[in-house]
Amino acid sequence: MEYRTHSEGETEAVGESLAQSLAPGAVIAFTGDLGAGKTAFTRGLARGLGLTDRITSPTFTIVNEYEGGRLPLFHFDMYRLESSDELFDIGWEDYLGRGGVCAVEWSEKVSDALTGALRVDIRRGEGDTDRVITIEEGTQ
Repeated sequence: MEYRTHSEGETEAVGESLAQSLAPGAVIAFTGDLGAGKTAFTRGLARGLGLTDRITSPTFTIVNEYEGGRLPLFHFDMYRLESSDELFDIGWEDYLGRGGVCAVEWSEKVSDALTGALRVDIRRGEGDTDRVITIEEGTQ
């Protein structure tokens, strides 16, 4: 499915809508350039899950955890990792077992660990705030 948004708020709204259909254990694998809107999309996911926390990029912490909504949200940023081995070292399997939603930015760095994940690609459009968002079911 492809969406075209024209503002950060519209990008968040797509994430909020997607959150309504997510089940415990869902994994969302984001791809897209720096500043494309992955964190904005994740803010929408959080809102759709009923979370009211301030959502920020976990670039330096690797993962931010948000609880208190319909499902917990575990927001990962793999930019600083070199391989999926490092993902497992930080407890990936534990996060999967906690019944939340795992949103993974820079997922291409650990793609071999994300089999079956819902794929969300966010690219810049023609205008400064335009985005093209492609959502695809994961493959096993």
